[in-house]
This record gives sequence, structure tokens and C-alpha cells, in this order.
Amino acid sequence: MTRFRTLLWPTLFTVPVLLALLGLGSWQIERLFWKRDQIAERQAAVAAASVAAPRSLEEARGMEFRHVTDEGVFLHDKEIFLGATSEAGRNGYQVLTPLREAGGRNVFVNRGFIPAELKDPATRSAGQVTGPVRVQGLLRLPTGKPAWFLPDNRPDLNYWIWVDLPTIAAADRLDRVAPFYIDADATPNPGGWPKGGITRLELRNDHLQYAITWFSLAVALIVIYFVYYRRNVGSR
Repeated sequence: MTRFRTLLWPTLFTVPVLLALLGLGSWQIERLFWKRDQIAERQAAVAAASVAAPRSLEEARGMEFRHVTDEGVFLHDKEIFLGATSEAGRNGYQVLTPLREAGGRNVFVNRGFIPAELKDPATRSAGQVTGPVRVQGLLRLPTGKPAWFLPDNRPDLNYWIWVDLPTIAAADRLDRVAPFYIDADATPNPGGWPKGGITRLELRNDHLQYAITWFSLAVALIVIYFVYYRRNVGSR
């Protein structure tokens, strides 16, 4: 009875924890292969030839990160400012401007980064191009709020943390807004601002390290369990 009691509580603790660690390790292995597929799909999309902007959400779903072109007129009075930092750590905004196509549809274009002191369009008037333009860039699909801990968008201040196209369209009082947006490429704008080509294409894939960590903890737990057994039960 003493041996049974000595082993009971460590076993009741070890078994569920061990199963949880193995489950977490297996989940990370699944995530590893999922992330590899995602990286391969993104690389293939970026490498594909440029095409015209899609006409529907169904068509756009198979084209994210594909190079697309579109033509229209920028509605600079309806610029949207997305809080951002540059690669150099400079605070500023990404400028999303609706492009009105000849047929009347509005496609938001992320024209690129501007430092905070250039938020006033008058400070970068050369970049406020007028008349018909041709836009080239990567097609993007809104993904919703990226993380629960991010603050909400502030349409009343024209300050946005993440791309929410329906809310942006409502704030700009625009209808016929495309369900995707375009990240403009690095083609220089007059005056140098905004600076395009800001899409972050790299995807971290640390899932193998995470899997190794969980499986290592599982092995360590088994070793501790058997050391305990030998010292407290097996030696009697």
C-alpha cells in the first residue's frame, strides 16, 4: 500500500502533463508543414507574372501576393492613414488611397510609408498625382484584426491600426469598394513620398524549434518520473 501511494500522485501528475507536452509537440509539427506550404504558396504568387486586378472576391482569393495592375484616378481627399514604422524604426503612416477605376469601382491602394511629419498632404504635394494613373503592386486580402491585444481603429481621427475595408469605406463614404487592396510596388512617386514596396513577405517558421522544445520537456518529464521511481519505490 505504501508503494502504491508513493507512486500514485506522481503518476496522476505525470500522465496528463506528458500527454499535453506530446500533443503540443505534435501540433507544432503540423504547424511546421502548414507554414512551409504557406511560404511556398507566397513565393509562387510573388514570382508569377503580373495580371489585371480581379473583378470579384472569389477571383481575388486565389491571387493574394500576386503582382497586379490597375488604372484609375486617385481620390487624395479620402486618404486613410495606417499607423506604421519604417524598417529604420521611423514612426509614421502607410497611406491608403482609393483609386477610382473608369467603371466607378474604388480600389484602395497602399501607396507606401510617409514619416509622421508628412501627414499633411501639403508637405508632399508633388506625390499627390492627378489624372489617370497606372498602379502596380501586390494584391492583398484583409485578414481582420491581426491580434486581440491591438487597439481598435479610430475612424474619427483617421487613425487605423489594421485594414478593415468595410469600416474604411464607410468612413470615406464610398460605395462599390473592392474587397481587396493593393500594396504599391517600389516605383518612386513624384517628390519621393509615399515610399512603396513596403510589403513584408517573409514568414517566420520557428515551429520545428517549438516542437523540439515540447518533446524535450516530455523526455525530461519521463526521466524525472523514473528517477523518482527508482529512489522512492524501486529501491525498496
